[in-house]
Amino acid sequence: MLSIAIQAGGASKRMGRDKALMPFLGRPLIQHVVDRISAIADEMLVTTNRPKDYRFLNLPLFQDLKPGRGALGGLYTALASATGETVAVVACDMPFASKTLIETAHKMLLQEELDVVVPNSSDGLEPLHAVYKRQPCLLAIETAIEADKWRLISWFDNVNVYNLKPDEVKALDPSGLAFWNLNTPEEFAEAERRAQENL
Repeated sequence: MLSIAIQAGGASKRMGRDKALMPFLGRPLIQHVVDRISAIADEMLVTTNRPKDYRFLNLPLFQDLKPGRGALGGLYTALASATGETVAVVACDMPFASKTLIETAHKMLLQEELDVVVPNSSDGLEPLHAVYKRQPCLLAIETAIEADKWRLISWFDNVNVYNLKPDEVKALDPSGLAFWNLNTPEEFAEAERRAQENL
C-alpha cells in the first residue's frame, strides 16, 4: 500500500500569500498536484497547520505533531499520520511532480528492502519528492528531532537510503521539471505557460 502525503506547511514568504491556494490553470495549485499523482496512491493525505483552508480537497488533513520543527516536523507528521507502510512525500508547490518517479522509487524501496529512495537532482537531494518506509524512518526522525537537528536529511545516515542518480532521474523525468517548486509570481506564470504547452 502506498500513501502519498502532500506537504502544505511552508510560509510562502517569497510569494507573499499561500502559494498552495493560488490558482494554477484555473484551480488551486495544491489541487493540481493532488490530481496529478492521486491515481497511483492507495491513500492521499495533506499535512498543514491551516486545515480550514484545505477542507475543499476532501482529504484527511493533519497538523504538525512536532510543532515548530519546520520541514522535518512536517515530514514526521506525514509519516506518522499515513496508514501505509510506504509513504511518498511531495511538496504542494511542485506542479510537475512525477508519477513515474514515485512509482519507480516505490518499487525499488520494496524490491531492494530500502528505507528511503530519494532523487538526486542538479540541486542536490530531493526529500520532498521521495518515498519512505514508514516505521524505520519515523524512529530515525524522532531521534534527530530529539537531538535538535533541523535538516530534512539529517537522519539519513541512520537508515538504508538509495539516491536515484541524476542519469536515472533524467530517464524517468526527461523534462527535468519534476522538482521545480514555485516561489515567485514569475515562476508561477512560467510554470503555467509550460504546463499549457503540454496539455
